[in-house]
Amino acid sequence: MKVLVTGGAGFIGSHVCDEFLRNGHEVIALDDLSGGKKENLDPRVRLAVHDIRSREAAELIRAEKPQVICHLAAQMDVRRSVDDPGFDADVNIRGMLNLLEAARHSDVKKVIFSSTGGAIYGEQDFFPATEGHPTRPVSPYGVSKAAGELYLGYYRAQYGVPFVALRYANVYGPRQNPHGEAGVVAIFSQRVIAGQGCTIFGEGKQTRDFVFGPDVARANYLAFQSDYVGAANIGTGVETDINRLYELIAQAGGSSLKVAHAPGKPGEQMRSCIDASLAKKVLGWEPTVQLADGLRHTLQFFRDKAAGPARARG
Repeated sequence: MKVLVTGGAGFIGSHVCDEFLRNGHEVIALDDLSGGKKENLDPRVRLAVHDIRSREAAELIRAEKPQVICHLAAQMDVRRSVDDPGFDADVNIRGMLNLLEAARHSDVKKVIFSSTGGAIYGEQDFFPATEGHPTRPVSPYGVSKAAGELYLGYYRAQYGVPFVALRYANVYGPRQNPHGEAGVVAIFSQRVIAGQGCTIFGEGKQTRDFVFGPDVARANYLAFQSDYVGAANIGTGVETDINRLYELIAQAGGSSLKVAHAPGKPGEQMRSCIDASLAKKVLGWEPTVQLADGLRHTLQFFRDKAAGPARARG
């Protein structure tokens, strides 16, 4: 089966490409390389370099007629969405609509959407949040992902295009970009490997649910295999505060440097944690990598990357 992975050269997208390749499928990665890297891709993946908002991206879908689209391409920096909500909406909403319009004319059998469990619920009423929790995003990024889910519901009702919206917790792991995606694990890991100090914004008591990238990729494949339509949380149900996260990374990296603190950033939630029980029930998915193990894998990736580009794919 032919699968198109938007954002396929990025951190999560390249792991999704790997997962479909391992299972014998033909994979095309659509990526403008603004954050993704060619070296993240297995050589068997065909790369099409286009912006998801472009005419060329829509034409690619019409020409290739993939049976499945895994849509991961996005403006995914919460802080940038606060600073420039118009750009966030242009990429995450208009770009998605460009793809969906092409998909409905191209006999696409399913769209698997990378949504967010870390931002869509806002400040939570209960922990961990289930899919039934009210969606009250406190950042434009979270708003754009909620809008994406609503548009998918519309295209399902109007044109019969099935979808699964995977609401990710905070994804981390090998290949994460510590610059473009503002991933705290990647930032800390790179700096610890380099022997540099780290900074936590705020008191560090804010909590997140950290889920390993290859586990998330497996969720995309299971969503492809399933008949389920709708949203599903993809997380661990475990809260870890940022102070503790730094301690784990520093310990794994052999660093004794103390962390510095700076003023908190606007648009950030204090607590975030999601319940993935539904994903286990309807997709057969559950996390397999514990945080400490995942952090060791991530640190090894950054060690290999520092040693030379030939070892950096991870």
